[in-house]
Amino acid sequence: MIISTGTASGKSLAYLTPAVASCLDGGMVLYLTPTKALAADQLRGLRELRITQLRAACFDGDTPFEERTWVRQHANYVLTNPDMLHRSILPRHAQWSSFFRRLRMVVVDECHGYRGVFGSHVAQILRRLRRVCARYGSQPVFLLASATASEPGAFAMRLTGLEMAEVTSDGSPKGATTIALWEPPLTELRGERGAPVRRTATAEAADLLTDLVLAKVRTLAFVRSRRGAETVALTARAKLADVAFSLAGTSGLSTVDGSSSTASAPAGGTPGALSLSGGQAIPSAPPDHGISPPSSAQDPHPALPDRDGTTSPGSDPGATPPGSDQGALSWGASESDPADWADLPDRIAAYRAGYLAEDRRLLEKALRSGSIMGLATTNALELGVDVSGLDAVLIAGWPGTRASLWQQAGRAGRDGQEALAVLIARDDPLDTYLVHHPQALFGQPVEAIVLDPDNPYVLGPHLCAAAAEIPLTDTDLPVFGPTTPNVLDDLVTEGLLRKRPAGWFWTKRERATDLADIRGGGGAPIQVVESATGRLLGSVDEPSAHTTVHTGAVYLHQGETYLVELLDLEAGVALVGGAEPDYTTFARDVTEISVLASLRSHDLGPGSLHFGEVEVTRQVVSYLKRRLQSGEMLGDEPLDLPPRTLRTRAVWWTLPASEVATLAEEGFDLGGAAHAAEHAAIGLLPLFATCDRWDIGGVSTELHADTGLLTVFVYDGHEGGAGFAERGYARATDWLTATREAIASCECERGCPSCIQSPKCGNGNEPLDKRGAIHLLDTLLRSTPAAAS
Repeated sequence: MIISTGTASGKSLAYLTPAVASCLDGGMVLYLTPTKALAADQLRGLRELRITQLRAACFDGDTPFEERTWVRQHANYVLTNPDMLHRSILPRHAQWSSFFRRLRMVVVDECHGYRGVFGSHVAQILRRLRRVCARYGSQPVFLLASATASEPGAFAMRLTGLEMAEVTSDGSPKGATTIALWEPPLTELRGERGAPVRRTATAEAADLLTDLVLAKVRTLAFVRSRRGAETVALTARAKLADVAFSLAGTSGLSTVDGSSSTASAPAGGTPGALSLSGGQAIPSAPPDHGISPPSSAQDPHPALPDRDGTTSPGSDPGATPPGSDQGALSWGASESDPADWADLPDRIAAYRAGYLAEDRRLLEKALRSGSIMGLATTNALELGVDVSGLDAVLIAGWPGTRASLWQQAGRAGRDGQEALAVLIARDDPLDTYLVHHPQALFGQPVEAIVLDPDNPYVLGPHLCAAAAEIPLTDTDLPVFGPTTPNVLDDLVTEGLLRKRPAGWFWTKRERATDLADIRGGGGAPIQVVESATGRLLGSVDEPSAHTTVHTGAVYLHQGETYLVELLDLEAGVALVGGAEPDYTTFARDVTEISVLASLRSHDLGPGSLHFGEVEVTRQVVSYLKRRLQSGEMLGDEPLDLPPRTLRTRAVWWTLPASEVATLAEEGFDLGGAAHAAEHAAIGLLPLFATCDRWDIGGVSTELHADTGLLTVFVYDGHEGGAGFAERGYARATDWLTATREAIASCECERGCPSCIQSPKCGNGNEPLDKRGAIHLLDTLLRSTPAAAS
């Protein structure tokens, strides 16, 4: 069964009721979640039930080793994640034999997060789980919970390999949410080829977060990267510190009752602390963006949460007095402590993966209680962690899917309150398209979730892991999918498995689970080490290392900024040193592509559209340096890194020579037109396939060696493919129509990052022909494509 309904619609109750009932009846429950934060939040809720027969416990990377034995032997409701299931529980299934024998239900929560390559890995882990359960004589019910998704039953069947019933009717009450589409202004700065540069989404998010916190609006700011979340929090804290400092030096502040008060910093006190006399002080409003707290049609001063987590009606003494600026900070009677002004910066924090477990729990508790009013986070808090009481959500950059957008927006107003959600556009083709075409967001169905569990580069390592757990037999093959026999033959040829009359066996001494890097792209991870101390800061998967920890890259870890001094791929180490650069870095690569096989094709206007297998050779050649707050380009530094070869899948389209000649006669730069169309198409594909721009790549050429024609490729950036290019092939007309519209509607003259320029381009965004790209796409879209062959 899959339950696919909106945020705060009661999905947790729907699976908790039968799950707890199973435990009371002597059964076991396994709860899977993509994040440790959600598991900890669920555990807190289970313990609040105070049911003595319910022995719930987390089993994840934060669980102390001395507690893990107790969990295996005594817990009847185990909360974990796919990583621990893959690396610890399934390989040691004999130690969990009593648990698996009585396993009645597997709850897969927030399953819409299992997409792309990660989702494909999880699909195979769940098949291994089913096989282990069968070994111990259990056949648990799988109950999945998801945010609203297109075709949830079909997705759940691909994820689990089981027939699925679906529940999609959502009758839960909800407060109104005001959605703002926010485009940062153009600056006077110029980027590559003189293109105008917009103010960054993170800079806008920091300003808005500051304003909302000053207005006592409890706010969550979603930022796409760990580095961005830290930057937004640090910038907003600095702005609040400036406000506190200015207030400390201000005298004669007006009060609620109209009397005057004197503000001064106490001798020897913390800078920014206020000494108040007389009535309750109200500062003048800081410059704001015109964002007001969520309002009610019946009540012009709605109830907003105070710092202690309670709510104060707008008419109480702590409310903004009539005639004052709506953005002014209003303190309640309980907040007359002068030190409160100095504490302003402490009302904002950052939250992301990589923090210690106890730090994450403290932040979650502080946000719920109201002692923190603003939190900048990655999508680690997108999932169902209970952070009720929020008033507003800022989303810095398109989160990748409509499902994620509504999931993040749904974090506010979870108790039926009215709420505010602001989508802040990045300087990116897709973000710019969406803020100018709201019809692409509102009233549209959410996307289908894309995953490909039959990808041989995903399936192979999990077949090895399954054989190491319990030798594979012919009866197991249907569990893992139709491509299993061919992949098994390849594994035997490579010496990874041995075929015997009884089945397939893992015979190596190494751990088979190490072959599958379920959240990375494969290969041994690169260790990130602080050069001055030898301290291990973290790790990066090998394919990502070329773009994230190359020499000269800016690397952020738990609020501290580092510069990569050296990337040694042979040693598997990136040495970093502490620094405070005022810029960020973007790796750029050059790419060559060859066609291995065209699997499907059909006509597209006068041209043709193809989907098939390709081999891509990529080499990171340089990195851009851009100023952190403004986006101004500071330079392009060369790099010397080896090329990487990728066998994957791609969608590509071609134009015949006759059409190309016509475009050339009209004076268009054919290479520049194809190049511009490629960049924009990469930017818009995430609207039609559940992927990120950085999950895909592209190549364009006026004359490709394998096709003999003008050709534009867009390929999956993961070994074996991830299903993104295939989705683009299926939605090609809609996808390319949106691409054409995004280019044509951009207000720039010759092209900019909002339409046809790409930060990944290894050719320095040369050549590009904006008008030529529009005519090229018009030519392709001249008629509806014929049925696929």
